[in-house]
Amino acid sequence: MESSRAPHRDPAAPAARHVVVIGGGIAGLAAAHRLLGAGVRVTLLEATARLGGKLWAGEIEGAPVDLGAESMLARRPEGVALAEAVGLGPRLQPPTATTASVWTRGRLRPMPRGHVMGVPGDPAALAGLLSEEGLARLAEEPGLPPTEIGDDIAVGAYVAERLGREVVDRLVEPLLGGVYAGDAYRISMKAAVPQLFGAARTHGSLLAAVRGLQSGQDPLAAARPVFAGVEGGVGRLADAVADAVRAAGGEIVLETPVLGLARRADGWHIRTTGRPLTADGVIMAAPAWAASVLLADESPAAAAGLATVEYASMALVTMAFRRADADPVLPDGSGFLVPPVDGRTIKASTFSTRKWGWTADAAPGLFLLRTSIGRYGEEEQLQREDAELVDVSLRDLGAATGLTARPVATEVTRWTDGLPQYPVGHLDRVARIREAVAKLPGLRVCGAAYDGVGIPACVASAQRAADEIIATSTPARGTARGAGE
Repeated sequence: MESSRAPHRDPAAPAARHVVVIGGGIAGLAAAHRLLGAGVRVTLLEATARLGGKLWAGEIEGAPVDLGAESMLARRPEGVALAEAVGLGPRLQPPTATTASVWTRGRLRPMPRGHVMGVPGDPAALAGLLSEEGLARLAEEPGLPPTEIGDDIAVGAYVAERLGREVVDRLVEPLLGGVYAGDAYRISMKAAVPQLFGAARTHGSLLAAVRGLQSGQDPLAAARPVFAGVEGGVGRLADAVADAVRAAGGEIVLETPVLGLARRADGWHIRTTGRPLTADGVIMAAPAWAASVLLADESPAAAAGLATVEYASMALVTMAFRRADADPVLPDGSGFLVPPVDGRTIKASTFSTRKWGWTADAAPGLFLLRTSIGRYGEEEQLQREDAELVDVSLRDLGAATGLTARPVATEVTRWTDGLPQYPVGHLDRVARIREAVAKLPGLRVCGAAYDGVGIPACVASAQRAADEIIATSTPARGTARGAGE
């Protein structure tokens, strides 16, 4: 077990409020960092032996790599701001290659520009990606009557009705799959692509809605990189935030699952596999299924809502090739996406050596790439042996690019129940969960299950939870179970 103790405090000084953060992913770490900045005493509990959740900086053949998330949205400020706050500003880097391909209809085809999650403003942008029939269907869209959207609608269902299924199956599905590992025909447009949802409600034509979004972009913002990584791997963000938490006096305790949570007159009682804790407040930054179990007694309504959150599982297969074997064969760009409709096993491949300058510099004799396998409803893929996942990745890579070399090293990382799904009605579900949780003084929830799965969204969710705890005075004392419900 690893922990970092708070510094010595003057016994005559008033006791700082104590908040326990449950979960050591980036959301839990960001919440702890925010609380400490406001003078709150923090204990962070993580069930496993590692911090960071889906952020994991590892290595292969001696070269640093990300074994989880590899980048963050840079045009949204929260992730970049946190990285800068913990000293990683100089190590932030944009991708060195930003062009990608789609492996569909038997060949690699350039990813079109000028789209919003695969939805174009100009039908000509999809020439070559769609069939002639698909392009003809796309051109009919401006003349179609408006589509009733209501309070929410599935991205795939709406886009297919306006533009035809080919646009969804060949482009929207693989792009959304890269974010959520989900099914475009189930994913909420309001939750997953809110800017498109808002524009579609004010335009009769979807193509016109996309053009409106594009014309309204700030030119300066549009010129900035969309994504950012961190030299050595974006997984280092979790390590840097943890270091900052410890330096500020926060306590981090690993390998300590939380077994129970109860509200008493003197605050929250947290039962763990180690010592019991009492706190003025609790931030639940655990996955939805774990939060559901822990909240079952104190808030059956929140627990029931959390229990309905479904997750997708996936595996990442990271491979190191001799650069002389791979570099001349693989196409330019950062990698490619794979539409599920084509029946392939891998759903994407990232050419890390091309995408990140620090990767190329750290391993000059190697070419690092990775494939991802598994979507919502394909949990059986993760039951395959590591060697089988490597072999099927190599077969698909060979079919797509002509690569025949064998890797000199491989690493398979499984993310079981790693990505929460956002079906139609997700935001209403989150609102109901938060409404139920708000009745529990001194408790808040945050993380990928609520407001977005990317790093900035998780950080924003964590900071919201922390700010709400900070804004309350002595959050839970004197409010035993039942008060306020």
